[in-house]
Amino acid sequence: MGHHHHHGHSHDHHGHHHHFEESREGNKKGLLIALIITTGIMLLEFFGGLVTNSLALLSDSGHMLSDASSLFLSLVAIWFAARPASPTKTYGFYRFEILAALFNGVTLFIIAGFITYEAYERFFEPPTVASGTMMAIASIGLLANLISAWSLIRQGDVKNNVNLRSAYLHVLGDALGSVGAIIAGLLMLLFDWYIADPIISVLVAVLILKSAWGVLKHSIHILMEGTPITINQDEVKTTLEEIEGVLDVHDLHIWTITSGLDSLSCHILIEDDKDSQEILQKVINKIKDKFKIEHTTIQIEKSGLEHGEMKV
Repeated sequence: MGHHHHHGHSHDHHGHHHHFEESREGNKKGLLIALIITTGIMLLEFFGGLVTNSLALLSDSGHMLSDASSLFLSLVAIWFAARPASPTKTYGFYRFEILAALFNGVTLFIIAGFITYEAYERFFEPPTVASGTMMAIASIGLLANLISAWSLIRQGDVKNNVNLRSAYLHVLGDALGSVGAIIAGLLMLLFDWYIADPIISVLVAVLILKSAWGVLKHSIHILMEGTPITINQDEVKTTLEEIEGVLDVHDLHIWTITSGLDSLSCHILIEDDKDSQEILQKVINKIKDKFKIEHTTIQIEKSGLEHGEMKV
């Protein structure tokens, strides 16, 4: 007896796209402010890097480019996720966000590669850099990043929405890049130590790679229908089997559709003399209350039912 349960759109902001009206508007606003600031600073650092001949500034603008694109994709993802599901896209467009994150991760790797290659050449002959101007530009960048981070925290749901949290971490990474550029500028200004520029650039590249790896791993895990990292499948199985009347839980699948929206399906074998609707209700409530999963498809079975072996 299959039952598809999809109620309980209460306002328990778990980043669920069901109750995302306020939270979504806030997320959109925070992202938009951060995107405008980041794009402005990226252009300033890019042209500033060309003018001052600073690779640290250029690499930081590369970092900014990755962030601007991730902020932009996060915005597009929110817009896409709001589109209704259709007969051919029964889950709607929620997954777009994950594809966007995957694309982001790949571009970050490419940017980091370019920076490292350029830095390698500069290690042997560090060019002169206009360090004063470079520090001024990097300081503006740092200030702007802090404003972006603040607007994301103030407007959006940084804690529960993975999309927004990754945007926030990106902005913080940018702030570190700007700090690096300021330190490099200081070393060059005080000691004419021009090799500081490629050294800092490589450190920024490593920072970029670290965030890229995290984003890629997470996106691929979701696209491979992996169990959400916050949920332990064995714990779910044990919890459900503790419900009175439940004999066995099998064919249990838990996966993520997009940040904050998880799905679960399973078969539950119950004692023949128990009321299947009553047990179903208990199972639904338990999954919602303990594991915060509202999108559930549960098949209740009694001993007389036979179905073939499942492949997965």
